[in-house]
Amino acid sequence: MVRPVKAVAFIVASLLLNASIVHAAIGDMVLVPAGKFIMGSDKGDVEKMGLEYGNVKPLYLDEHPLHTVELPDFYIDAYEVTYQQYAEYVKATGATPPIQWVENGYLLSLRQADMDHLPVEVLRKLATKAFHLDLDTRGMDKAPLVVAINERLAYMDRLPVNYVAWSDADHYCRWAGKHLPSEAEWEKSARGPNGREFPWGDVWQAGMSDSEDEQWDDGIAPVDAYPSDKSEYGVYDLTGNVSEWVADWYQAYPGSDYTSDDFGEKLKVVKGAGWGGNGHYTLHLFERAAYRGAFPQEGSYADVGFRCAADQPPAAHASLTP
Repeated sequence: MVRPVKAVAFIVASLLLNASIVHAAIGDMVLVPAGKFIMGSDKGDVEKMGLEYGNVKPLYLDEHPLHTVELPDFYIDAYEVTYQQYAEYVKATGATPPIQWVENGYLLSLRQADMDHLPVEVLRKLATKAFHLDLDTRGMDKAPLVVAINERLAYMDRLPVNYVAWSDADHYCRWAGKHLPSEAEWEKSARGPNGREFPWGDVWQAGMSDSEDEQWDDGIAPVDAYPSDKSEYGVYDLTGNVSEWVADWYQAYPGSDYTSDDFGEKLKVVKGAGWGGNGHYTLHLFERAAYRGAFPQEGSYADVGFRCAADQPPAAHASLTP
């Protein structure tokens, strides 16, 4: 059940997706070929925009210097890890589900087969209080309630998982036979070999990603809702939807001229802009692929999720991948 406020954006995105001749499926990994790429930047905040936006750290300085990095072949998830994929991990390992699943009702997906046995009064409350379905449930029988809730759960299956701490993301990727991408792997996946500012090019374009003015009832959008937010390697949602944990500690780049009390083994790097649900930045400056966020690894946030990477072809992980 799709419930975006900005329905036009979803319709356009869906048409583009259906018209695409070749596109990755949710759960696919894509190859990022070996070679050099441009990482970081030499930009300076000459217009003092950081002060204007109330930024907690100077703009650009932790991206210094612009430098070339060479990486071997690697594979990366075409999309962010979804609710459904994470639910498979929870069921297989007994891991604690994200706390948000209690509030939004998705916890029921872990025991969906039991829904037929729930009293109709419970289903009515779930439909209105947890799933916020736009229905008058007072006179509804069990069968249509189950159908409506299942439709909502099927929609939520495709949302990027959020409220996941760094360690939980790391455990998920290891369980799946993969690993969290390094900061360099993530940035190459977004920028391509020539150092693009955004996955699609060097010029910001409104409506290309779930960020800033895009509005969805859940904040986050289904991971396949923005075929336009795609890098030249075929990796999606690197600019918007949720920011993403990567493996690295927040450290200065080699040769950097910038120092920070936050550098060291204190914070984990977060890449990519989120939709802004937890007050995180969604301005164009922070949606650049070179931008570096950093958060405590034990924290979990409304607009931070993750994806996984791997050194071997995805077929090698097929038996473990949800």
